[in-house]
Amino acid sequence: MALNWTMLSPDRAPIPLPDETTIFTVDDGAEIILSIPDALPSQGASSGGSGGSKRLKEIGRIHLTDQRLIFVAPAFNSVFDSLSVPLASILSTSFEQPLFGSNYLAFTIKPSPDGGLTIGTTVEIRLKDRGLFQFVSLLEKSRERAIYMKRQVASEVDTLPLYDSPSMERTPEPQASTSQAAHDSQGELPPGYEA
Repeated sequence: MALNWTMLSPDRAPIPLPDETTIFTVDDGAEIILSIPDALPSQGASSGGSGGSKRLKEIGRIHLTDQRLIFVAPAFNSVFDSLSVPLASILSTSFEQPLFGSNYLAFTIKPSPDGGLTIGTTVEIRLKDRGLFQFVSLLEKSRERAIYMKRQVASEVDTLPLYDSPSMERTPEPQASTSQAAHDSQGELPPGYEA
């Protein structure tokens, strides 16, 4: 099952989108815990539907690009195959340091239509055999840039068109007095009318 799916090459590497650049890669040992609220019950899920949440856990690779955060499981028959999250769809992040256990990054996702996620979906990322600070820093910077770029595009679409000011080359015509206007307009009266 792919959530907010991504296209993969035969060697299970994500196929980049147009003008997408990879910033950081965690080749193995990235643990993802995905909590999907109000999910329909499925095989292997501890709960789901009617107010429950579905909790999926997988270990694999993470690819951070300038447009998305991509998780890819090592094998196709995993709990979930891949997860692709546009950076602008990451709503809030928090770096958690539990008293017992490893540090992790938690964030909430705005789901894409027909992506297999629901509103309120949360993700936890833990990295085995490496620190999390560098990854969190790069993710936050990339996310901020993606949100800025999305706002720039939206503001360009929402702006009104610029109008040209009246040309200064034209001079205003002088106002004629009413008696002069009546005299000048006599020639313009229809036939049979006299002033």
